[in-house]
Amino acid sequence: MSGFQLNITPLKPSAAAREVLESTKTWKQGKSFHKNTVKTYSRPKGPNDSAAWYCRVSEHTTEDATFDEFWDKLGHDKAQNEKEFIEDIKKVTLVKRISDTQAIWSMFYNFPPPISPRVFTVLQTVHLDQSSPRTGLIVSIPMDLSGDPELCQLQEKGVMGRYVSVERIQELGDGKVEWRMATSSTPGGRIPQFVADRSMAGKISDDVPHFLHWFHSVRSPSKTEAAPSSESASIPAPAATQG
Repeated sequence: MSGFQLNITPLKPSAAAREVLESTKTWKQGKSFHKNTVKTYSRPKGPNDSAAWYCRVSEHTTEDATFDEFWDKLGHDKAQNEKEFIEDIKKVTLVKRISDTQAIWSMFYNFPPPISPRVFTVLQTVHLDQSSPRTGLIVSIPMDLSGDPELCQLQEKGVMGRYVSVERIQELGDGKVEWRMATSSTPGGRIPQFVADRSMAGKISDDVPHFLHWFHSVRSPSKTEAAPSSESASIPAPAATQG
């Protein structure tokens, strides 16, 4: 019998996300990446986990992006936008739009041989708190569509991987923004979990400069001009990716 039990207790993804994000402040600090602008933390696999947890934290000036700009790209159709800055994502499918704040997305990743393509399907929930300091949450939890043939056929073919993630975009002082993300994942297939864990901190850290590089290529000129010229971007664009 499944370990999940149906009952009348309401599910609160936003509350669960906040709990995880707050707990990251006590996790073990790991390496810093991209000239120390992206810090990483980790927590070992717990009794109710399928894999260990990893976190990255970065702070950004308005020259990088404002709170509204971060939320526009990460709080709306995030999976579709990720395809633009994460090279391994080759196709994204909106499986089902449930509401303005909730949707099921399926992402097809194509990796260099000998790794087989992976498919990650998640239920994504977003929540925006307009009270000061403004905070935006994005919660992604893995979905198994095998019991729904109509939805399942919308997925690409590939090894099914799984990930859960919680992200927070939060206003700080002086217009700065903190971008904090925590995730736990398994690639599925024959890749040993320890191999995936070994590269996780660096992989999730790379998403920050990749996002900024892409964002600056599509940023509205008026926003760019409005950004204070005296501030420098906290993370440089890469010379040349998860979710």
